[in-house]
Amino acid sequence: MKYAAVVLVDGRSPFSIVDYNAVTDALLAGGVFLSETALLPYDAPSAIGAAISRLSLDMDGVFVVCDAVLLPSARRQIEAAADARFEEEFLLETKDCLYAALPAGTRGAEIVRSETLPRIDARRKNSYCSMVLRTVSAPTEKLQSAMEKAEAIAKDRMLIHLEEKYGVCRIELVYDRTTPKMTVDEVSRTLATELADYLYALEDVTIAERLVDALKLRRLTISTAESFTGGGVGRAIVRVPGASMVYTEGLNTYSEQSKIQRLGVSEKTLAAKGAVSDETVYEMAAGLIRGGGCDIAIATTGAAGPSSPQADVPVGLCFLAVGTKEQVKVFRYHLTGNREAVTETAINLALFLAYKQLK
Repeated sequence: MKYAAVVLVDGRSPFSIVDYNAVTDALLAGGVFLSETALLPYDAPSAIGAAISRLSLDMDGVFVVCDAVLLPSARRQIEAAADARFEEEFLLETKDCLYAALPAGTRGAEIVRSETLPRIDARRKNSYCSMVLRTVSAPTEKLQSAMEKAEAIAKDRMLIHLEEKYGVCRIELVYDRTTPKMTVDEVSRTLATELADYLYALEDVTIAERLVDALKLRRLTISTAESFTGGGVGRAIVRVPGASMVYTEGLNTYSEQSKIQRLGVSEKTLAAKGAVSDETVYEMAAGLIRGGGCDIAIATTGAAGPSSPQADVPVGLCFLAVGTKEQVKVFRYHLTGNREAVTETAINLALFLAYKQLK
């Protein structure tokens, strides 16, 4: 069966963004693969109507995705093309085609999962399953190799979909219920084996959720001392329900003076090595542990850009430390991208390194 999407955008603004990826990802997770996605200006009704009419001749489903305020207009365009009226808020079903007018973003994804996919499954008399693997910091070549091996096993029986953002990869396996369990198991085992050093979950959870669960299981506590990530590591942890059981404190020691006063970082270290150095991040983590309030400490320092605080430190260079009462481990990374990409990637790396310490 074939499906298509029509996304309504602001054609007058090159910076217009409609978050339709959440909707298309939800469709994909349900085994609905879009043969075509058309981006059209929301104020061009004739073009929209023509696109919906054309697509409905070849497709089993046509989904219009737009900002919520445009949904009434989208419904009118669909009704005109289908020569039928909406009897439900988001879905219009005819003998030959299923239409949907969906809000962009997470709300649209929820509607896809709760209403659209069940209707599609009923029409195609089949349903789809999925499983998710999550990794952090896997090298591109390693991911490509793992994907190639998995796809060779899956052949045309499964779809393997990879998304990567800020160092975190989400690999989703989508398959129908007729796919042999042996195939599903072999594909998932191949990916898990190839990516073992970077894998943190065989389910769809964040690295912060997995870290908090691991700390709870071991009855351990964690604290953070952050410089260039500006509290982002602590923020990711406290977003997880139940984080109060394991998170003791978070220090945002942005200035050198704060590092000295709050963490006991040596003035000599800062003078000789600078704030962005392996020695400094080591002393930041050791200072948290020395305070006695936690079992595990995370510390971060780096140059997020657009400029560097130290002449000999390139933008993107960062040092992350994970400490326990027994030892402090320091890790060096040179990250790429803008300021947001560097800091968010470093946050995910720091959480992953702490999780690996518990394995």
